[in-house]
Amino acid sequence: MRSKSGFSFFSKVTSSRKRPSLSLPSKSHESTDVNKTIDNAAEIIEKWNTEYVSDKKFYSLFCESKRDAKKFVKRVKELQNAMDLLIREDPNSEKLLRAQNLMQIAMKRLQKEFLQILSMNRAHLDPESISSRSPTSVVSNDDDVWHESRSAGDSIIEVEEVSKNSRTELKSIADCMIAAGYAKECATTYKSIRKSIVDESIYRLGVEKISSSKAKKMPCEVVELKMNRWIEAVKVSMKTLFNGEKTLCDEIFESSVSLREFCFRDISKEGALLLFGFPETITLRDKKNPHPEKIFPLLDMYCTITDNLLAIEAIFSFPSISNVRTQAHSSLSRLSESILAHLMDFESQIRKDSSKTVVRGGGVHPMTISAMNHISRLAEYSNALINILKGSSSSSSAKALLPKSYFNVSESEESPVSELKARFAWMILVLLCKIDGKAEMYKDFSMQYLFLANNLQHVVSRARSTNVKHVLGNDWIAKNSEKVRQFARSYERLAWGPLASMCPAISTSEAVEMSPEEAMMQFKKFNETFESTCEAQSECIVLDPKLLDEMRISIGRKLLPVYRDFYNAHRNAVMLAGTEGQWKVRYNPEDIGNHLSELFSGKGISEKGYVCTPDFCVTTPTPTPVRKTRSLSCRRF
Repeated sequence: MRSKSGFSFFSKVTSSRKRPSLSLPSKSHESTDVNKTIDNAAEIIEKWNTEYVSDKKFYSLFCESKRDAKKFVKRVKELQNAMDLLIREDPNSEKLLRAQNLMQIAMKRLQKEFLQILSMNRAHLDPESISSRSPTSVVSNDDDVWHESRSAGDSIIEVEEVSKNSRTELKSIADCMIAAGYAKECATTYKSIRKSIVDESIYRLGVEKISSSKAKKMPCEVVELKMNRWIEAVKVSMKTLFNGEKTLCDEIFESSVSLREFCFRDISKEGALLLFGFPETITLRDKKNPHPEKIFPLLDMYCTITDNLLAIEAIFSFPSISNVRTQAHSSLSRLSESILAHLMDFESQIRKDSSKTVVRGGGVHPMTISAMNHISRLAEYSNALINILKGSSSSSSAKALLPKSYFNVSESEESPVSELKARFAWMILVLLCKIDGKAEMYKDFSMQYLFLANNLQHVVSRARSTNVKHVLGNDWIAKNSEKVRQFARSYERLAWGPLASMCPAISTSEAVEMSPEEAMMQFKKFNETFESTCEAQSECIVLDPKLLDEMRISIGRKLLPVYRDFYNAHRNAVMLAGTEGQWKVRYNPEDIGNHLSELFSGKGISEKGYVCTPDFCVTTPTPTPVRKTRSLSCRRF
């Protein structure tokens, strides 16, 4: 507290304060008024300095008597004005000494009152607690609902009223202490309570200081849990905790801009730096050993900061806490670096895949499914990735490496959106080139093309049904859909070509003039080829409904019309001629159509005991060596 000899301090205060405009008519009247002011102040100050003192309990002026509290503050302000006049007239007067002693007593009382109000109303002044108050009781009927809602509403109103009264009292005391030159004492008391609330809230939200060495030793599940808690902590902190603390600080210390900054800085700085410094610790943990799946929590953290960046800039706008803003931007930068590393690791994981397995029936490879699931999830963060990829060397290299035959680079302008588009196109191309290599593990060339058609169709379907479509655009979808049809036609040509090549022989005009014996031979040849082809293709599977229908219809169009015409033209003669040899036409057109309608269902796989899922059939080892190469080799994409 102030020493009794500290008159120079009041001279400093007086010189900085506006001089009273009141001019008294004479020194005698002025002296009388000053004496009266000091006596009036002494009456209320000494009353609360002596009558309400106890070793066991502090009798609060603002709790015991609101009327006396207002009077106390008013008399202290009047005492300060009287001291201003005395300092100008006679800095060594006994009146000023008495006034100073009274002021010190009053300030000591107000400082205790300030601490008492802050301590007793922690819950009412806690922004986080106020924001979380909501009626959660479950009731059984409408009357109960009404009464419960009314009770809860009354409770909330009561809490808000207490909070409002407490803030008003705190502001009144702060204004009084600041005017009297006791701003430092007031601020110290305020910070002692409010800082503990912020620090405790940060701890309750699950944010704690972790060293990078400790983070490296933590299991991945624990780290991910802490990341998720951190995301929620930032949301709560920015919406209620820091925002509420700044609002409270601005309200109570409205009369002093410098004090508002000083208090809010000391209250929030440590907790804010701990909060926004957490991402750097986590990114350092994964810097040397990134894993593709860990990219999503990192993206969530990145989005959490960017979503709150404007609020961070506004709440921590004071120059003295600029390092909080710097820390938030630094964490964004570190998160960006880590996310880019995980993107590169995703590509590398696909390139290095050396599994020696073959998907039965030429179905969708598990790698295609997992990779497209990953890429589809990435597309949900397209806005964040646009910012992350902006100007990065990795996005530039992706755009440069993309072949024009695969992706129209010339249409991609130098914009963040085009960089994202190039990156996604490149990731999918890396996947498709790996699929192209895995297709060579099928000895049958027709199966290679069916495998390519199935996998590319899965890629296109996933792209079309997710945000990947918005990233790559309709042209990319259309171009690759056409590529699927090309692969399907190549499969049909290789698998069903021998059978289809027989159709011209039975559809020519000369076929009408065939003898029954010649027609019988054509029937036998067609039936045998048809059976062998169906048997060979019985394991083939097409899981995409649209592609399945298209392929069945396409094969049917090549075979059924010709066979139906030939059958209708020669059926009776062949059956009559074949009676003696106990031979008959094995398949009518409906039989052929029924067999074709069962194509690509994986019937042969099921009969051999293999199990299929909705996406792919169980893979089995194959002795066929996998071509290992680090370069991007892609013959058919």
